[in-house]
Amino acid sequence: QVQLVESGGGLVQPGGSLRLSCTASGVVFSAAAVSWYRQAPGKQREIVAFIVTGGKTGFKDSVKGRFDLSRDNAKNTAYLQMNSLKPEDTAVYYCNVAWSGASSWGQGTQVTVSS
Repeated sequence: QVQLVESGGGLVQPGGSLRLSCTASGVVFSAAAVSWYRQAPGKQREIVAFIVTGGKTGFKDSVKGRFDLSRDNAKNTAYLQMNSLKPEDTAVYYCNVAWSGASSWGQGTQVTVSS
């Protein structure tokens, strides 16, 4: 059974930084693509960033230049580094791992950007 554990969310002031982690078990992590989504209150879940097995990344336009996504396959973990955070980044952030036509979601971690 695949399990994803997210961590690193919290309350941060505008302009601050947070690093989210997504650690997977029960899956060959190196063969999986990892994506981060977020969902703000009253809004649909949207993709924020992804990283494929070869390390190529992609980002939502509004976070380009502020967010970075990396992976450590030896630790079965992906990291979303979020810098220059804005109030509009406030949301629950979810990790998704996809492999061989299947996918799994984490439980989500709250990120609140407020002064």
